[in-house]
Amino acid sequence: MNILQTQNLSIGYFSKAQTKVIASDVCIHLDAGKLIGLVGANGVGKSTLLRTLTGIQKPLSGTVLLNDKPIESYLPLALAQQISVVLTEKLPPSNLTVYELIALGRQPYTNWLGTLTEADKKQIVQAIELTEIGQLIHQKYYEISDGQLQKVLIARALAQDTPLIILDEPATHLDLLHKVSLFKLLKKLTMETQKCILFSTHDIDLAIQLSDEMIVMTNEKVIQNQPCQLIIDGTFSNLFPTENLSFDSEKGKLIIR
Repeated sequence: MNILQTQNLSIGYFSKAQTKVIASDVCIHLDAGKLIGLVGANGVGKSTLLRTLTGIQKPLSGTVLLNDKPIESYLPLALAQQISVVLTEKLPPSNLTVYELIALGRQPYTNWLGTLTEADKKQIVQAIELTEIGQLIHQKYYEISDGQLQKVLIARALAQDTPLIILDEPATHLDLLHKVSLFKLLKKLTMETQKCILFSTHDIDLAIQLSDEMIVMTNEKVIQNQPCQLIIDGTFSNLFPTENLSFDSEKGKLIIR
């Protein structure tokens, strides 16, 4: 089932002097039950694409359709019931426990007092169980490790109970062991919840192994396909045009020369 798609989308920035185009003619689709990795070189525009897909940033032209409706037609509360977003920005200072931070995911559904119903509490408990962080819920969120915090933020997104979850560089600052653990968690969540999870990453090798589909951004175009097909097509070989790094299509991984 299709959740979100773009039609002839052009992304970038408006300014008084000029319009800066980051990518044009972007046609992608995000389907239920899929784990989709977004990759590209630094500065190519991955975060700009994610901000545009979530309605945070307006497109230069073209359309983002969410459930076959233009994303700009959604009121903020209704949009928050369809898309949950985990960004790279640091959390503002607070004294929240892990449980309280996860509970914030229920804000689109609570009354103006923020009172949690039994249904809200059930969603929070389910999110905690899915991410296996029950031992953390009474700790202050600033007392836990970066890897644990990423799982907590994913749990908050799960508690929000949206069909689409978008994560911007969720594995930043994590060591290899915790990156693998995080990506495997995302894979498990798509299979068990049938939500669509789109995540951007620099870890191309891991994304190839675990993603159902990938979106590859270069300076010239944006391509979406299954990882095996992108390898066959030579898409990854053009990702980093440098003499120091190449993609071995037979091994399916990046090689340092």
